[in-house]
Amino acid sequence: MSMETKKTLLHKWHKEHGANMAAFGAYDMPLWYPKGAKGEHLAVINSAGIFDTSHMAVVIVDGAGARELLQRCVTKDLECCLGAKKTPLVEGRCVYGIILTPDAHVLDDCIVYQVTDAIYMVVVNAGMGAKVADHLLANASGLEVRVDDLTDQVGKIDVQGKDSARIVSKLLAAPGAVLEKMPYFSFKGWFGTGVGEGGVKLQDGTPILLSRTGYTGEFGFEIFVDPAKLVSLWKMLLEAGEEFSLEPCGLAARDSLRAGAVLPLSHQDIGDWPFAENPWSFAVAEKQEDGGFTKKFIGSEFLKNFQPSEFTLPFAGFDPRKMVVSEKSYVASSEGDKIGTILTCATDMAIGRVEGDIVSIGSSQEGFVPKGLSCGFVKVNQKLAEGTIIFLTDGKRKIKVEIRSDVRPDRTARRPIKEML
Repeated sequence: MSMETKKTLLHKWHKEHGANMAAFGAYDMPLWYPKGAKGEHLAVINSAGIFDTSHMAVVIVDGAGARELLQRCVTKDLECCLGAKKTPLVEGRCVYGIILTPDAHVLDDCIVYQVTDAIYMVVVNAGMGAKVADHLLANASGLEVRVDDLTDQVGKIDVQGKDSARIVSKLLAAPGAVLEKMPYFSFKGWFGTGVGEGGVKLQDGTPILLSRTGYTGEFGFEIFVDPAKLVSLWKMLLEAGEEFSLEPCGLAARDSLRAGAVLPLSHQDIGDWPFAENPWSFAVAEKQEDGGFTKKFIGSEFLKNFQPSEFTLPFAGFDPRKMVVSEKSYVASSEGDKIGTILTCATDMAIGRVEGDIVSIGSSQEGFVPKGLSCGFVKVNQKLAEGTIIFLTDGKRKIKVEIRSDVRPDRTARRPIKEML
């Protein structure tokens, strides 16, 4: 491990509890604990899992020009983004978007939170806080705005799975008021002083920002807190979740869960190539008849006239076998021709096939026991229809997979919170 590799404040706890550690995004992070990645993945589906995500970076954008700056730099149109009616972003709501370069390559993906009319929180990936902050400042000409990179200054824990609300509610000072009317991609509270006084607090008075978001496709929360309270909050959550079999989860389960939920990993599934012809067009402003968008953003002019030659597509296999992503591995057509590269290949252990159809352990199908299916994303040189059979190979092994528009069914992320309490 490099001497420059950082540690989160929970690093000691991870080591003491048998975590297998590895470098990720400049941080030494747990890959899995003694239960193993399969057990952790299934814990999230069956009950709940807890993730140390304090390696993620937080950037605060505030001032009269904050919203306009984000409109310039984030692909999502903040004036046309919420619900079926596409209403504007408002206080207490957040949206997923992409930050592009002028040639539409991905700098990073993010979630933008509107805290007040003039304060926005932008959550980006590990190690990207300074780069994103610099990018925002470089494009803030003429605007009254301040950009603060809070890397390593905010604690963050994710609780994911169907029992998440029951677990979190045990720690809240006023759970009924907090969890009432909390739709998907909404948040309440603040993690420090100066904003949201009288907002969400734990029973010991600790202020938090509670966000109904996550990176698993399942119901859950992301919790932002003062770093001084991070370790104690982690321990309190584990204690509160003991009756629900809450499990600490590492990056391996996080990866397999997000792959089954068709969620991209920045700098792997989206990255230094044009953000086009992929499953995540919902992250971009609405397209208009002339090929343009409902707003101009950095990269929009390039995308308006871009003619793609590569296509990123989700896939699912027919058994749990995976293909290691390497320089030797590639995507082959049914005729054996090399047609692209493998971006992600993981195994979602909560799914299997019944007469060819993908079924989840979360379904109501009686007696279903999942064996797991490989899944992920490929980037190929032709647009393939759903159901097309391709092969992942390293020249020796070969795995048959199917192009899909979706992978793990019966995901719980969007379910009404009253159903989950």
